[in-house]
Amino acid sequence: MLSRFSLRYERICRMIVTIFAVNVAMVAHTLLGAVIVGFFPSIAAAHSTYRLWLLSSDRVWSVRKTWSTFHGFWKGEIRSANEFGWSLSGVWLLLIVDYWMVNWHDIGGTIGIGISGALVVIMVFVGMFTLLSWVLRSNFNESNRWAIKTTLQMVVARPLCSLITAALFMLTVWAWYTWPGILVVFGLSVPAFLSSITVFSYARLPGMDIHGTRFSVATPSNNTED
Repeated sequence: MLSRFSLRYERICRMIVTIFAVNVAMVAHTLLGAVIVGFFPSIAAAHSTYRLWLLSSDRVWSVRKTWSTFHGFWKGEIRSANEFGWSLSGVWLLLIVDYWMVNWHDIGGTIGIGISGALVVIMVFVGMFTLLSWVLRSNFNESNRWAIKTTLQMVVARPLCSLITAALFMLTVWAWYTWPGILVVFGLSVPAFLSSITVFSYARLPGMDIHGTRFSVATPSNNTED
């Protein structure tokens, strides 16, 4: 019993070290790409790294292996991830501006309340789409257009996966607010990890399924550019 506890404790510690190493890699590669070019490839590389880690037989990775795996994915995502990420940022900017205009300008009455409520629902949907889309991109060697269409379908077709992903993200934000040190030490690596493990457990995606489906493990630079 003690040996099993020790083994589980060691695995948890190694998992924490991997999450930390991915966060360091995300920060370093974001700066390497002068933020504007490096940020979204870092998001994509984190999800691809976690996918490969989840599919590993032992999940015992050294910091060096984590770094080299991340770097390989990052190089292959520079163009595709930026196209996807900046397009998604444009959608968020439009929604935020619309919500701000409706709620902080003279648009009152039933129409204003209705528009505001509709925007909230849309933002929740787009939030779930955002969290799941990066995981889906990491799992399939397809174009960004295909990833967008398939993720939209998955948000609706896998409601449990979508809701758990959203709930875990909200819990993460709460933890960041309550203990800011978590954000400093682990950063955006945490939501990337939680989204990946939720999809792995509940989405039943071909090639990324905890239920024992046979598949070939992807290697760095597995995404094609759109």
